[in-house]
Parts: sequence; structure tokens; C-alpha cells
Amino acid sequence: MAGTGNGPLTGVRVVELAGIGPGPFAAMLLADLGADVVRVDRPGGQGLHIDPAYDVTNRNKRSVLVDLKAPDGPRTVLDLAERADILIEGYRPGVAERLGVGPREALARNPALVYGRMTGWGQDGPLAHTAGHDIGYIAVTGALGMTGPADGPPVAPANLLGDYAGGSLYLVIGVLAALQHARAHGAGQVVDAAIVDGTAHLTAMLHGMMAAGGWQDRRAANLLDGGAPFYGTYETADGGHMAVGALEPRFWAEFTRLLGIEQTAPERTDPARWDELRTVIAERFRGRTRAEWTAVFEGSDACVAPVLSLREAPGHPHLAARGTFAAHDGVTQPAPAPRFSATPTSLRRPPARPGADTAEVARDWDVPALQQPAPRKGSPHS
Repeated sequence: MAGTGNGPLTGVRVVELAGIGPGPFAAMLLADLGADVVRVDRPGGQGLHIDPAYDVTNRNKRSVLVDLKAPDGPRTVLDLAERADILIEGYRPGVAERLGVGPREALARNPALVYGRMTGWGQDGPLAHTAGHDIGYIAVTGALGMTGPADGPPVAPANLLGDYAGGSLYLVIGVLAALQHARAHGAGQVVDAAIVDGTAHLTAMLHGMMAAGGWQDRRAANLLDGGAPFYGTYETADGGHMAVGALEPRFWAEFTRLLGIEQTAPERTDPARWDELRTVIAERFRGRTRAEWTAVFEGSDACVAPVLSLREAPGHPHLAARGTFAAHDGVTQPAPAPRFSATPTSLRRPPARPGADTAEVARDWDVPALQQPAPRKGSPHS
């Protein structure tokens, strides 16, 4: 996967006003797809407190340093925006405007620009100007309330559901759709990608099921939330876990046969017996280790898989065979996704070091103002 292709977005130019969380991930996805992403870092960094060499969300990008509080800072960013197809920012509403790089100024310089805005609460509404994080955004949309056991608290799935699924992916969908419109009609626009909107959108099927009476509005009481004993996780003898997704009857038949409960399992179509069935399944899984059960179910249609850690996942035989993970510049990381037959993607560059590509971008994008030295640390504009 490393260095084998440029991707379907080759030729698309993206300016990313540096931040943390969903904005950088969205820009990484665009870069993985082949876009020329220039990250505008500010002197002093973003406060993520990890070595930039390991921040894989900045891979396949180039970085320039611009102090937006310096007199020439906004003009330099607008020079970049004038030459770009897409700009992404993740400030609170009104901040880009106060800095002089908001949609009005950017679109005045480049009427075909797609201006993507990544926030948690959106550009308007009662909470638009308040602080927030992934866990709060998924909490108010109902998504967090579906997780965890019936007799315990909801469990936050890291920041994958809100920041990245409800935020980054919707921003990417939005800016690419707007780019298609801009290329067809010559008119850019603003894309307001709010994590609360995207996360709520992800629950569309469940709202339909609830309206039809097929989903209960409480945790661990439904087919896909751990309520059903044939869709959940079970502990093994060594403290590991196996994930079971034997939903369809033929997969269930294969599962019970391999688990050894084909003749003794309580009737699964009777929810009144689900607790009994869960106990039977749990007792069987506790009788062997995770590795032993993995071998039992390997290659079957029982829909059972070992629950792996982040460090273990790259070694899974299927993922290894597909190259789902790749090592690049000494860091093991997920390879670009999805895959393209005619325009393959690749890991072209390691994570961008802040400001390391300033001269290169100034030349390639013809922005001479980037060549001016950044204000020294401790100066009035730092």
C-alpha cells in the first residue's frame, strides 16, 4: 500500500486550518484519497501533546506555519484559499470570521471554493458557542444511550462514533458533494458539518424500527444492542472475549453445532428464554480459551470472531492478507480505505511536521508570502 498510487482525488487542493480531532481526520481521509492537503499550523502547535511523528492523522499532508494573529497571517491563508478547491476549519462559530479567514473573505477571493466547517454543535442553535466533546455530542443524539449493559451505565466507544463517524465522515461527504456542484456550476458554498447532525443521521434505521415497534428505547433490550444472546460478546477461559453475530437461522444452526449446544440450547425465538440461553452460551465459552474458540469457528459461517485489541488487530490473518494495516516510516497504522481499481491510494508521506513544507508549498502553490519568516516566539504576535 505504501507508495503504490496517488488516489482518485489527485489534483484536488485542500487547505486545512489546523486543529485537533475530527477536522484533521477528515483532511487525512482527503489526503489518503490523493488530494494535495496543506495543513496550516500555527506557531506553538495545537496542544495535542504527542510527537508529531506519530500523529498519523497528519499523514499524506504537507504543513506550513502561519500566525493568523500576525498582520499578514490572514492574507497568506486567503492566498492559499484562492488556489484551493476546499478549505476545512474546525473553530467555534465566529472565530474564523474574527481572524479574517471566514467564508465571506475566502469566497470573495475564490467564488468556487468549498468552505467546510467542522464543529460539534453546528454553526447555530442554543449550544453553538459552547464547548463540547465527542461524549456530549453522542449523548444528546441518543447514540450513547444505546451502549452498555442494561444494569450499568452507557459506555463511550472512544471518540469513534461522534468525532469520526458523525463528524469527519459527514464533513468529507459534504465537501466532496459541494465540490461536484462547484465544478458543475462554478459556485462554491459553505458546508456546515455538525457532529450532532451526523451522529443523529447514523441512527436513522433505529428510529424507523422504533416507530414500527421493532426497537425498544432502552439499553440491551434489542436485536443489535446486546439484548439478544445471539448478538453479543462472551468471556473465554483466559479472560478474552468472543463476538457472536449469529442472527440468521442458518448461521445460528452452525453456531450451536460448533459450540456444542445444538441439542440443548433453549428456543431462541422466545425472548422470555433469552436469559437462560445467554447463560448456556456463556458457560460453554468459559470452558476454552479465546485461541481455542477461534480455531473452532475459523472458516465457518457461524459469524463468530475473537475480540482483538488495537495491538493485536494488525496480526489477524485476514487483515494481514488484505493489507488492512501497513507500516510506514516505522509506525503501524490503518491503510487508506476504501480501495479503488483504477486509482489506488497509498501512504505517500509520513505525518507532516509543523512548518516543514513551507518552502515547498510556497513554490508549488505560488504563494510567495509563505516564504516570509514566522514571528519569533515571544513576539507581540505569537
